[in-house]
Amino acid sequence: MTGRLEGKVAFITGAARGQGRAHAIRMATEGADIIAVDIAGALPPSVKYDHASRADFDETVRLVEATGRRILASVVDTRDHPGLTQAVADGVAELGRLDVIVANAGIAAPQTWNEITPESWRDVMDVNVTGTWNTVMAGAQHVIDGGRGGSIILISSAAGLKMQPFMVHYTTSKHAVTGMARGFAAEFGKHSIRVNSVHPGPVLTDMGSGTMASEIGRTIETYPQLSSMLLGFLPMGICETSDIADAVLWLASDESKFVTAAAIPVDGGTTQY
Repeated sequence: MTGRLEGKVAFITGAARGQGRAHAIRMATEGADIIAVDIAGALPPSVKYDHASRADFDETVRLVEATGRRILASVVDTRDHPGLTQAVADGVAELGRLDVIVANAGIAAPQTWNEITPESWRDVMDVNVTGTWNTVMAGAQHVIDGGRGGSIILISSAAGLKMQPFMVHYTTSKHAVTGMARGFAAEFGKHSIRVNSVHPGPVLTDMGSGTMASEIGRTIETYPQLSSMLLGFLPMGICETSDIADAVLWLASDESKFVTAAAIPVDGGTTQY
């Protein structure tokens, strides 16, 4: 099946690489034009993996354009409400409409409970919660004004249904995103706008770069009993970004037209025990 988003426009955050890039390419392949944003630069000090670069973002643009669709890419921090609002307004002005919002940008920081500082708590909550709220607020009125309904997808985590050991701030933020999706779903329903959250388990992305793996290992060593909480049921313990993009595409398309306020796990069963 092709053309599932033909003629539509999708706004995607964190689009320079990883899941965000996968969403952009997948939706473009299905006929959507893309409004993309990414910080494409330094992340907060508590983040131990390598940050996305402008070159990464340029590669997303190239890959989307290779599908034959249009893309407007803006370097914006999702914590910047005015900047995000302007980026979306510019995109709608150029591309003509907005139908889909994918609030994908987020950060993670492995820290035991007593290593979390006020600064790292604030960083995680500001990016994952306030940045997600900013994303919806920047785009929702454009979707409403279109009068065609639409789909808003908030990328939470398996940690937003269960928990992620040694990441109290991350777990808290992703539970907040889960609730945010339900709250927006209730109020946007009268506009035929569906709002759902997606909950990935481990995904093969650049979040595993830098010293991220060793930091996760270090924190697990403080209480090894919790390490089994990351395991799923399927033989492959980690999925590809395309697996998450497939679920997001389904939620963006009319195939899920009666699905709203749902929390969709794509985690191999991680959240089930």
